[in-house]
Amino acid sequence: MFIGSHAVSEGRITRRRLTRGPYVRVLHGVYADVSVPRDHALRCRAAALLMPAQAALGGRSAAAVLGAPAPGWRDPVTVVVPAPLTWRGPGGVRVHRTDFSAGDVVDDGSGLRHTAPLRTTWDVAALEPTGTAVSVLDAMLRAGTVRATDLSALLRERSGRRGSRQVRRVLDLADPRSESPPESLVRVACVLGGLPAPVPRYDVVEDGRWLARVDLAWPGQRVVVEYEGEHHVDGVQIVRDDARLARLSASGWLVVRLAASDLRALDDVVARIRAALAERSTRV
Repeated sequence: MFIGSHAVSEGRITRRRLTRGPYVRVLHGVYADVSVPRDHALRCRAAALLMPAQAALGGRSAAAVLGAPAPGWRDPVTVVVPAPLTWRGPGGVRVHRTDFSAGDVVDDGSGLRHTAPLRTTWDVAALEPTGTAVSVLDAMLRAGTVRATDLSALLRERSGRRGSRQVRRVLDLADPRSESPPESLVRVACVLGGLPAPVPRYDVVEDGRWLARVDLAWPGQRVVVEYEGEHHVDGVQIVRDDARLARLSASGWLVVRLAASDLRALDDVVARIRAALAERSTRV
């Protein structure tokens, strides 16, 4: 990866080849070989070439560097800069001006500066929509990147600061039992929609026989939600899933099946689950 203007001025490449050659423009002025995978990590490294020395990757971008689920290729890179700086960044970079100490920033060993885990968690919770923030925090807690006790202590320390109310809301909703962002998003949408909180990764056991581990469950109403991601389109996996869900249905559980397309309309998802819970409540 390289800054195009630098490569041209140093005679390493012509401007014609830069624009017509086998390169992809990652961010304005930054290019990479077309064979390099186009993901958020590439965009983060492009931003690192442009941002001031005092700046660091932050928010979801820092969380991705730390191992949390990464934003998509088209999603902006989040960069935090000390409040006095006025750097705006190119298109595709979201700049957040804030105060942070030396202890809030770490270097990954390759020159990539990003916020430390606790500071990253705070910024994700404060800056991102609630569902997105919870999904990132669920992953960081599950991986052990941060601990709930440390987050609670940080919240007490920063109580009253801007964004602290939103951070508390995210921390209250976080649950490391959720194993994927879609599970977290649906769970949070249900709670924010006024439904009882579901149990993530619930083991369904009937008469001492284990039937399945499901994504989300309301055991009292015997309702489960199963999210079917891309791996579910595999022929063998489809057969296994259908057999597993058939066992649940045969045992009296109502199964709500969701696909990736359903996540574009979470209000509709919540309405489906609400109807399922209401149907079962009338039978109790």
